[in-house]
Amino acid sequence: MTQTAQLYRMVTDEHICPYGLKSKDLLERKGFKVDDRPLRSREETDAFKREHGVETTPQTFIDGERIGGFDDLQAHFGEKQHDPDAVSYQPVIAIFAVAALMALAASWAAFGTLLTVRTAEWFIAFSMCILAIQKLQDLQGFQMMFITYDLLAMRQIRYAKIYPFGEALAGVLMISGALTFLSAPVALFIGTVGAVSVIKAVYIDRRELKCACVGGNSNVPLGFISLTENLMMVAMAVWMLARTM
Repeated sequence: MTQTAQLYRMVTDEHICPYGLKSKDLLERKGFKVDDRPLRSREETDAFKREHGVETTPQTFIDGERIGGFDDLQAHFGEKQHDPDAVSYQPVIAIFAVAALMALAASWAAFGTLLTVRTAEWFIAFSMCILAIQKLQDLQGFQMMFITYDLLAMRQIRYAKIYPFGEALAGVLMISGALTFLSAPVALFIGTVGAVSVIKAVYIDRRELKCACVGGNSNVPLGFISLTENLMMVAMAVWMLARTM
């Protein structure tokens, strides 16, 4: 027999509660028939909260027992809950994976084959551009995190604001193969300083820091990933300089 769950969630012209939608979806995936009871106004929502002595909506009831909000519902079903403060490599994995696919697509479009020298070059250049975008969308947040470990940014605060623009410029020029005399030195400089800074902060001083590589709100730990980003820039710069000689 299919169980029924009562779900009270806020649904107004101004606001549809996303956690209400997530609760409804979770209940349906667990095989429940959802008795959906939308709260159509702020006044109706406030009255519901007062009646049941709760501070938030949505609220789910199963067999007359109040389960609670979405987090409580996840706990009730034994599902893993999202922790916004948890360390995660997911942002970097997503960036590198998409950059690799873009590089393969560009190689196929340009040469009719996937694996070429330009595939590797484009992978690094695309990665640099995407990482720069992540930093530029919250430049202040990136700066506040970056200056805690970058050796140059600690002494010259403005370098933290310049860094993402330099990374983006070098990446764009490397994609086109133009102005190597500019892109390679920029990538070589910021990559070298960055690599030395990470090595000192993580492997010598043993500091536990968050990496600013994917922006100021990152929960990616400073270490191998950030070092990889910088070493990729150094390798790309050296390769492009060697190719022009």
